[in-house]
Amino acid sequence: MSESDFTSERPLLTLTLVAFLLMASLAAVDLVSDLREGTTVSHVVVEGTILLVGFLGAALVARKLFRVTALARTASEEARSLAGELAKSAAEAERWRGEARDLMRGLSEAIDEQFDRWQLSPAEKEVGLLLLKGLSHREIAEARSVTEATARQQARAVYKKAGLSGRHDLAAFFLEDLILPVEER
Repeated sequence: MSESDFTSERPLLTLTLVAFLLMASLAAVDLVSDLREGTTVSHVVVEGTILLVGFLGAALVARKLFRVTALARTASEEARSLAGELAKSAAEAERWRGEARDLMRGLSEAIDEQFDRWQLSPAEKEVGLLLLKGLSHREIAEARSVTEATARQQARAVYKKAGLSGRHDLAAFFLEDLILPVEER
């Protein structure tokens, strides 16, 4: 149940509690009045039962009202706590994204510098990046609006200028320095 479920239940319970207390009070006043006037035992039993039911109903409703109020308070505290945890998690995620962005920017710059050392043309640099991202020659051709043969030829030029044998060596060239040996982790 949400807090609003608890709070919407409270007015009804309060009204029911007041009704039971009013019924019990009226029955008590009537019972006292009837006893002063001298009434029959059966009438006293009936009004005594009404009085008892009124107080019993009031007690049960009061108990339920206290429980609902306690549950509403607990739900509200839990909601505040969860909101705090969510805010902390969001801040941590944003911090992590910032760090990752900085690292990715640094990696991108390092890759670009290496491409410059290999003296790749702008088109070859773009093909090299797309190869590192794992795109096929056909996907590279579609992304660059060239034929697949052109994309394949530019990929070969990247490998030749880099002194590498293919796509796997290109990826390994950059990944080798990114992954620390087990003993350094």
